[in-house]
Amino acid sequence: MSELINNHSRRRDMLKSMIRRLHDGAPLAEVQQDFISHFSDVSAAEIAGMEQELVKDGLPVADIQKLCDVHAAVFKGSIEDIHRPTDPAEIPGHPVQVFHRENRLLERLIAKEIEPLLEPTEDVSKSIGQLKATLEKLWEIDKHYSRKENLLFPYLESHDVTAPPKVMWGVDDEIRAMIKSVLQSAASRQAQQNMPALRAAVAEVTDKIREMIFKEENILLPLALNTLSSEEWGRIAEESADIGYSLLSPASVRA
Repeated sequence: MSELINNHSRRRDMLKSMIRRLHDGAPLAEVQQDFISHFSDVSAAEIAGMEQELVKDGLPVADIQKLCDVHAAVFKGSIEDIHRPTDPAEIPGHPVQVFHRENRLLERLIAKEIEPLLEPTEDVSKSIGQLKATLEKLWEIDKHYSRKENLLFPYLESHDVTAPPKVMWGVDDEIRAMIKSVLQSAASRQAQQNMPALRAAVAEVTDKIREMIFKEENILLPLALNTLSSEEWGRIAEESADIGYSLLSPASVRA
């Protein structure tokens, strides 16, 4: 038992060291290599638990948030215990299933409607108009994030799981701000002259959204499934309609 405790303590200290290195400006690739060496076999729940402890110790949430990109880059294909025997992501109407469905629709919107408009075209004016329309559809992601923040996060926090929600909420707000910024740019009079910069900004926000989808499905939602009771999931499902859904009609949620 003491060996397990000491191992956890060492990992926690290494995680804190990596976060501080990122804060001090260490290259992301360098920290990722060290993360792979020490944490590639660690579960999402253990990483979240260690981050929770670091927040309680007073480490700023903003610093822990810097580790999110390391999570996304390293954990792909290596997080343990992602799937439960009966996967709620396959149960119609379960909040996890709804989050997954919305993510698939967001991915489709990005791949099929937004990214084709980032290719060079002779009719720039038409392309900008179409891009603005698709970005307005993308803004529906706000409902997805609002349900996560206002329904899921409070239940996690009631179980003393506060670090992952705080970190993720900050990234959600960054994505919202980025979408608003590109919408404003697309609607401006200078949009045609600034098209290369606009395309680059849109590509940046779609990359950030894909990263958040990965973090939700491989870190946050598995952690929530291991923490919340079926009654709590039921209340989240009941309250979800009050906030609304992203790219899903209320009638189709339980279909």
